[in-house]
Amino acid sequence: MRACVQRVSRAGVEVDGRIVGEIGQGLLVLLGVAADDDETDAVFMANKIARLRLFEDDEGKMNRSVEEAGGSVLAVSQFTLLGDCRKGRRPSFVKAAEPAAAAELYEQFVELLRDRGLVVATGQFRAQMDVSLVNDGPVTLLVDSRKQF
Repeated sequence: MRACVQRVSRAGVEVDGRIVGEIGQGLLVLLGVAADDDETDAVFMANKIARLRLFEDDEGKMNRSVEEAGGSVLAVSQFTLLGDCRKGRRPSFVKAAEPAAAAELYEQFVELLRDRGLVVATGQFRAQMDVSLVNDGPVTLLVDSRKQF
């Protein structure tokens, strides 16, 4: 799994002009599921993202997680994070999971975050989405479950 994690003061997702998910302070997580991902990757990503210290403490240092800061998560599926741009001009998406498998792991990731007590809003899987955000900092990190060892 690959994720682009952004600390936001607010973020939202619209589908066909209708808001399907929105949060205030927290993290926008764009999540891509690879063809060879499994539940282990979902567990790793949920634990890592929930515990990343991206929010400031009383001394102004990034020392608090989204859990500790009382923030929310907006999780949006994004298979294009698995795009390979090394050859030619058109990205290859052969490493992205098939939609059914990707949806299952995406939902597991969301449920794992909710099980930790986080408020999680979502986009709409396989929909054309308009994602808006105010990146706080800006703080943006890339997390890959296959680069954990």
